[in-house]
Amino acid sequence: MANKAIFKSYLGKLLPGMDARNHEGAAAYALSAREALAQYAVTGTFNNTFYADGADQLDAVRKLALEVEPEFLAKLAIHAAEKGQMKDMPVTLLAILSGLESDAFARAFPRVVKSGKMLRGFVQVMRSGAAGRKSLGTRPKKMVQAWLERASTEQILRAMVGNDPSLADVIKMVHPKPASEERRALYAWAIGRPYDHAALPDLVKALEAFRRDQTNPIPDAPFQLLTSLSLTREHWVEIARKGGWQMIRQNLNTFARNGVFEVDGVAEDIAGRLSDPAEVRRAKVFPYQLMVAWKMVDPTVPAVVRDALQDAMQTAIANVPAVAGDVVLCPDVSGSMSSPVTGFRKGATSSVRCIDVAGLMTAAFLERNPKARVLPFENHVVKVDLNRRDSVMTNADKLAAIGGGGTNCAAPLKKLADERAKVNLVVFISDNQSWLDARPQGQASAMMTEWARIKRRNPAAKLVCLDIQPYGTSQAPTSADVLNVGGFSDAVFDAIAAFASGSSGPALWVKTIEDTVL
Repeated sequence: MANKAIFKSYLGKLLPGMDARNHEGAAAYALSAREALAQYAVTGTFNNTFYADGADQLDAVRKLALEVEPEFLAKLAIHAAEKGQMKDMPVTLLAILSGLESDAFARAFPRVVKSGKMLRGFVQVMRSGAAGRKSLGTRPKKMVQAWLERASTEQILRAMVGNDPSLADVIKMVHPKPASEERRALYAWAIGRPYDHAALPDLVKALEAFRRDQTNPIPDAPFQLLTSLSLTREHWVEIARKGGWQMIRQNLNTFARNGVFEVDGVAEDIAGRLSDPAEVRRAKVFPYQLMVAWKMVDPTVPAVVRDALQDAMQTAIANVPAVAGDVVLCPDVSGSMSSPVTGFRKGATSSVRCIDVAGLMTAAFLERNPKARVLPFENHVVKVDLNRRDSVMTNADKLAAIGGGGTNCAAPLKKLADERAKVNLVVFISDNQSWLDARPQGQASAMMTEWARIKRRNPAAKLVCLDIQPYGTSQAPTSADVLNVGGFSDAVFDAIAAFASGSSGPALWVKTIEDTVL
């Protein structure tokens, strides 16, 4: 008789055998080229992660890019920029695309490069040689020139914030042809060459006037262009009141240092802006970015402002799905999850770890699904007591405090199977680099074996593997009841909601990208 340990059925089908190895060296399932690229596109930052360095990520992306059509690569760059809210990955995909024989590059460029920061990022990638050359080339140069000609004065000024390359470097590199005397003067002013002051845009004249004399009205320009000046508290109050939502979130401690909150009514005004649901949605802020602000805010920032960040969190997680039936949440709290979510980079390492994001997403799901069961795991399932009435921030901190141990993705599923538990949806939030439950390549993973046991009692159950690091493998291959998805944006929540409700299949994530209109 056949060995049942090897030939276990999965609702009448043989369990698929593992065909790859993860970064821990254990057997795993390789994601398809499209799935892997999508995972890299929404989680990859080209910084060093726990298991791989930035160069490994870039090499993987370049190899995978050759396995898909240029049109898919273009759509992926757009998705990463518009839905994933990524910065480095979309322009890297564009740079790779620029060397391919396709008009997809020209069609994708305006959708990806919408800001001066993205423009400078694209030029930086092209000059680095990451795309195979260290110069822009004719097509990319024309696209950069077109961006500069379309940009408003405000966009040009915002693009002047930052270096390596600076906007002046970009202008000198591509030699845009000004269509008016005003634009000619603006370019000359931006690169430090003689210019006709009378021809300058009014906003630049106002900026120059303020630089000469701070008694002039403060211009509506990026505050970074003003900070070298002797600004008064009143100046800082005006800067704070004029600032965009993201700028306010990122500079609360700066405002506190400069006495902004000492002025009557300002703290309440800023708190109102931060907690305004319409502004939060328009800012497209990630929940973990709010966590950063909340964790890093100085005690001198008034409580009303700190509380507004928690109110903003409620809006930011509004798209977390409420799922009918029995929901189980499985955050990975193993040692590898202690690494920064955006990777290590000297001088720019995020204070938020993968485990913080896993805890935050779990707490957000728990708030929307208060009857959900939480099974944190590392070597084994870890017991944790969560108060469903606590705030998302508080429960996220409790989960993130567990940390340590190896990775055993099968552990929560084995516990559920042993208990013969009722299950409708299981959501894993992990880097998926399981190794404690390792089996030989060619056999089914321990995670899939335990999932098969659950499916025998719960044939309609679904499994979501939410990746927060770009490694290109999974412990559960995509199938009718298994969704592999990655990232931190609302697009992730939308995909999970549609999959859980049955309104879409497991291919939704990739299909959403494929359906992007160029």
